[in-house]
Amino acid sequence: MKKILNTRIRILAISVCSAIVVSCSLDPEIDNTYGGEYAFTLPEKAEGLLMNAYSNLPNTIVDDYGGNFLDAATDNAVTNNFSSDIYRMSQGGLTASTNPVSVWGAAYNQFRNVHFFLENGLGPQVNYDITNEENNIRKKRNLKGEAFYLRAWWGFRLLQVYGGKTGEGEALGYPIIRSLKSDEEAQDLDAVERNTYKECVAQIMQDLDSAVVYLPVEYAGSDPVTGQLQIGRADQKVALALKSRVAVYGASPAYQPDEVVRLTGMGQFSITDQGTFVAQWEEAARATQEAIDVVGALKGLSEADFNNNNTPDEFIWRSYHQNRSLESQNYPFGEYGQARTGPSQNLVEAFYSENGFPITDTRSGYDPQHPYENRDPRLYLNVLYNGAILNNSPLQIYEGGRDSRDAYPQNTRTGYYLRKWLSLKPGIISVENPGNDHHYNPYLRKTEVYLNFAEASNEAYGPDVAGPGMAWSAVDVIKMIRAKAGITDNTYVDEVAARGKEAFRELVLRERRLELAFENHRYFDMRRWLMPLDEAVRGIRIERNEDDTYSYTVFEVEERRFNDIKYYYAPLPYEELAKSPKLIDNLGW
Repeated sequence: MKKILNTRIRILAISVCSAIVVSCSLDPEIDNTYGGEYAFTLPEKAEGLLMNAYSNLPNTIVDDYGGNFLDAATDNAVTNNFSSDIYRMSQGGLTASTNPVSVWGAAYNQFRNVHFFLENGLGPQVNYDITNEENNIRKKRNLKGEAFYLRAWWGFRLLQVYGGKTGEGEALGYPIIRSLKSDEEAQDLDAVERNTYKECVAQIMQDLDSAVVYLPVEYAGSDPVTGQLQIGRADQKVALALKSRVAVYGASPAYQPDEVVRLTGMGQFSITDQGTFVAQWEEAARATQEAIDVVGALKGLSEADFNNNNTPDEFIWRSYHQNRSLESQNYPFGEYGQARTGPSQNLVEAFYSENGFPITDTRSGYDPQHPYENRDPRLYLNVLYNGAILNNSPLQIYEGGRDSRDAYPQNTRTGYYLRKWLSLKPGIISVENPGNDHHYNPYLRKTEVYLNFAEASNEAYGPDVAGPGMAWSAVDVIKMIRAKAGITDNTYVDEVAARGKEAFRELVLRERRLELAFENHRYFDMRRWLMPLDEAVRGIRIERNEDDTYSYTVFEVEERRFNDIKYYYAPLPYEELAKSPKLIDNLGW
């Protein structure tokens, strides 16, 4: 931490673009032309500190993980990028020195930028609109709200990665830094220690509540401060959606001290204080209902949302880019791609039939000879399978086909290719005339907020009870989500609800898996709920018969070597532990 906390003041020369983290580069440049005192009278310099906290967010959905989806370290997928940290982590290679989900340095650097801004960028010496004092005041108010939000975001990222339990049964988060003064105090490395998980949640929630006070509900219209040209910055909808996520994490069993939840083995836990456990879920349900009241009606994700010119209503907060990198990484090798991400048979089997029953249920109508017919429409949003159309031609993933490993050893190992987020515009990565297309990285989606509600409401009140002040029950919301997705019948939902809270919890987590696949949620969801982590990844082997029918064989592709309780948590960075003796590492590390 010393390297981070001793970082000198850097005055960032950043052009303020019309849309933040949307369609312009916000990479900071060091500018030593002006001294610190004078620089903070220049609005573009002062605001640049906040812009740096935005610009360090991932632009594409795979930027944080070396061009891979974090799903490739779970039972959802594998990666063909064998030299990547994500592949090594999927094989149990997570260490204190090699952690592909690490955010420690980035987060503390951004805390410092936010604190410099809060203490220097809002005073009378800086004027953000010299022609209109009212707009200057409103701009400062907005920037203050953004600063609180960005501190909350980076705090959550630290908590998401490093929050965990110790060998003594404590639940700890990260060392909280609230100001430049506390930054300086933290230079006494012998005194640096982690705050409790609960304290970290409280700090993040306080920052989000402060952000809501200062931010507009959303950016709309032509106002220079709160108009639609500012889309991409934090607003009230964004802050409340993050508050919902933080509340759900804060109530999750993996992050409770032993006096509330005790780990009893891999994939096993016991609730030791039911009252405290339920009370936290009640709080999460209230926070999520508050978010729903502001973010509005559930929209659901559609194929059109992947490459839409205009921000889809489903996305609460997102980045935007126009390129072909996802296609180059994930198309079949014969289509000039790298076939990097292979969705698993495990994931494909998790999708229901169109009538809402699991494919293992005789009522589903599932036909193993035609395994991709009449399935949950969300399957087709996520996965390209044998016979799916790409570049105006059906994929030939069967043995000997042009998209199989027989044709190119670099092709899919699982028998599937990624569909989600990709443009299927013909020729987008052709040799002669390659093109680009619109892409989004959704940091926060409406469907996630509704899933948060279903999870929290079920844990707090049970499947079919609407809590005090709540608009719906958990059952109601899951039915809404499935209906938006195109499921035609919800008989199965009622049957599971009748079996009680624990059974319905499994259904909610399954819905999260399907709705949020390839959005880097599965890795953290499995850990916060202490699910079994060692299920092997399976694929499908397809043979084409003489009569043009196909035979399908499921086989094991890759082991998951997360065979120790320590893998529910990440180790703290080695260099931080070496410098600060009071930092306690997570269980098992």
